[in-house]
Amino acid sequence: MVRLITTLDDGTSIVAHADGRLERTKSKTDWARLRAMTEEEIEAAARADPEWEGLLDIDWSKAVLVMPRRKEAISIRLDEDVLTFFKTLGSGYQTRINAVLRHFMKQAKAKRK
Repeated sequence: MVRLITTLDDGTSIVAHADGRLERTKSKTDWARLRAMTEEEIEAAARADPEWEGLLDIDWSKAVLVMPRRKEAISIRLDEDVLTFFKTLGSGYQTRINAVLRHFMKQAKAKRK
């Protein structure tokens, strides 16, 4: 899995690989062509792209900014098979473990009411 870190002024990007390596890559975007396009041309191109299907007409007027909760670093002992299972799902396994624990917490709180 490759994750974009930042795009630099010279058109290159810094990406992080799953193994922790950082790499500078040349952008595949034709920035000069994009800068020359009108807003209408950009929207038409996006509407023609199947990957943008259903994403262009979202009403963001009632969107609420949600700040991520502060995470606390702890040491926790998990059964080896449980940890292995979450790790096999890919990067973000700690976030998934947190989501499972949060779901359990909400269910337990709801039962008490």
